[in-house]
Amino acid sequence: MAEFKEAPAGAPALTQATVWLQNRFPTAFDAYKVHMSEYYAPKNMNFWYFFGSLSLLVLVIQIVTGIFLVMHYKPDAAKAFESVEYIMRDVPWGWLVRYMHSTGASAFFICVYLHMFRGLIYGSYRKPRELVWIFGCAIFLCLMAEGFFGYLLPWGQMSYWGAQVIINLFGAIPFVGPDLSLLIRGDYVVGDATLNRFFSFHVIAVPLVLLGLVVAHLLALHDVGSNNPDGIEIKAKKDPKTGIPLDGIPFHPYYTVHDIVGVSVFLMIFSAVIFFAPEMGGYFLEHNNFIPADSLKTPLHIAPVWYFTPFYSMLRAVTDDMVNVFVVIAGLAGVAAFLLAGLKGLWKFVPLVAAVVLAVLLKTFDAKFWGVVVMGGAVLILFALPWLDNSPVKSIRYRPQWNKVLYGIFVVFFFVLGYLGIKPPSVVGTLVSQVGTIFYFGFFLLMPWWSRIGEFKPLPDRVTFQPH
Repeated sequence: MAEFKEAPAGAPALTQATVWLQNRFPTAFDAYKVHMSEYYAPKNMNFWYFFGSLSLLVLVIQIVTGIFLVMHYKPDAAKAFESVEYIMRDVPWGWLVRYMHSTGASAFFICVYLHMFRGLIYGSYRKPRELVWIFGCAIFLCLMAEGFFGYLLPWGQMSYWGAQVIINLFGAIPFVGPDLSLLIRGDYVVGDATLNRFFSFHVIAVPLVLLGLVVAHLLALHDVGSNNPDGIEIKAKKDPKTGIPLDGIPFHPYYTVHDIVGVSVFLMIFSAVIFFAPEMGGYFLEHNNFIPADSLKTPLHIAPVWYFTPFYSMLRAVTDDMVNVFVVIAGLAGVAAFLLAGLKGLWKFVPLVAAVVLAVLLKTFDAKFWGVVVMGGAVLILFALPWLDNSPVKSIRYRPQWNKVLYGIFVVFFFVLGYLGIKPPSVVGTLVSQVGTIFYFGFFLLMPWWSRIGEFKPLPDRVTFQPH
């Protein structure tokens, strides 16, 4: 047992209280030092680094508002929609709590998408931060599940039919699909059992997993240290006397103050949306979701909420013609690997055999199944990113200029896919979605090849920093 410290005689009450608490809860003070006052972050982190702390802030907003919503919400198919209307109309400040929660869902995805994009352009997934990235991708996957489960709870028309469509997609999985869909619904149609299941997952199960992953993400990050816009490890250059990185500054107070700036701007925008445009023209809250769920009346066009639409667009892009394109791509990839891989003996024929097997599988199962595979693969492929990038540098700052163009096209296609996922299907829209889907997967699957090409700028010896 450690010896108790004594507060100096005549010390202020706050100092005495701090010493008293430190004697009885030293672990909290040790954690404060490790993760705040003695955690040295790169001194050149820019505005892109706001979105990690903003994501954490929105998570807190969602949890707090969710607790208050649960006090009045009824997970009953006969009363769910009425309970939401009751919250909006009769509960004091209920409309504000509900709009904070619905706007917070979109804000959460905006912050996470921007946070992931920052990791993408600055190579924050590269060694030694592979585990940090994997935890982050798991958080994103969890967040998608949380958004999907919560989307049904208002029990409006779009909630009901959106859940119906998405759950039916699982039925396309060979052999286990119908039973899996039945297990998820808890009934043969989306109904009271489905609502109760989704409520349990949304309120209890997924948030617990999400919080655990967030803690693991932060602990893993602080163990290896933060990346920076230059992609240079600040731990490589330390003060020989103190062991402190020469280009590092304590997270507190420097980056706590830095993040307060981002939080202030975010809260102004967040408040403006809540008070002036909580529906955001139907993108944050669809107009059909203000109509009670009716199993006998299908909306003219069913689409998920905006943050799912890029992946939904990829799902719809997979038609029979698209599967034929996949077969051709598999064949060309097999032939290219056979000619260029430099394998010896029987191993030389492995790419050709693999291409034939893949082509047979593609033609064996229908396009709906492969659409589900593509939609899921679009998220899961992010987990492999640390091992796909073979660039000699991390940050886009020191990569060839054409890399910036490539990343720009990637972002444009992602936005286009998101927009097309909201709109009803069309011939032109489907064709553009197919091109965007091929580009999305090509971006990642060909990364081991294209990430090594070009003339790279020399890395500076230390981080570049302009005081401001």
